[in-house]
Amino acid sequence: MAKQLRCELVSQETVYDLVYKLAGLISASDYHPDLVVAISRGGFTPARVLCDVLGLFNLTSIRIVHYRKAAVHNQQAYVKYPLCMDIARQRILLVDDVNDTGDTLKTARDHLQSLGPSEVRIAVLHEKTCSPVSADYVAENLEEWRWLIYPWAVVEDVGGFLREMKPPPDNLDQAAAWLLNTYGIQLPNEQLVRLLNLIRLVHE
Repeated sequence: MAKQLRCELVSQETVYDLVYKLAGLISASDYHPDLVVAISRGGFTPARVLCDVLGLFNLTSIRIVHYRKAAVHNQQAYVKYPLCMDIARQRILLVDDVNDTGDTLKTARDHLQSLGPSEVRIAVLHEKTCSPVSADYVAENLEEWRWLIYPWAVVEDVGGFLREMKPPPDNLDQAAAWLLNTYGIQLPNEQLVRLLNLIRLVHE
């Protein structure tokens, strides 16, 4: 049986609420970034929506590799795809979905600061209080640790959980019960059916 991992599904509506809250915090601080940098892959959607809400158009990304799968990470975070542009003397806003261990944010911030910007500030949807690195803008603080599954990570995370089932699920009800008992999550039946079909296609 898979090791139990406390998880929480984050809805699309919640994501938008948190992004609007972030935008309010940034506006209130009177920070006007010249460039928004998303940490791929989790920061893509929050950064794009945040740019829309703030009326910003200069958006790019960097890729930091840390987690190999849900809650399982490499020993050390590293920059896989660096920023290949001149940001000297620019104000940078670095955006990610969650600040968990702090390793990703520290690696990303150090990389950007090495390129000579005037300032780098960090914005995240969620920050876990266990993280030794603090973001400048946080929409929601989490005192109790759990693994967050955002809408853009459902296929990767929940699909990965389903692949761990030994033996594989025979039917929808069996898969749903296993996800609830092992990870505490419930997916709509339609979404769960799609994941199960995807897994079968991958195995064929």
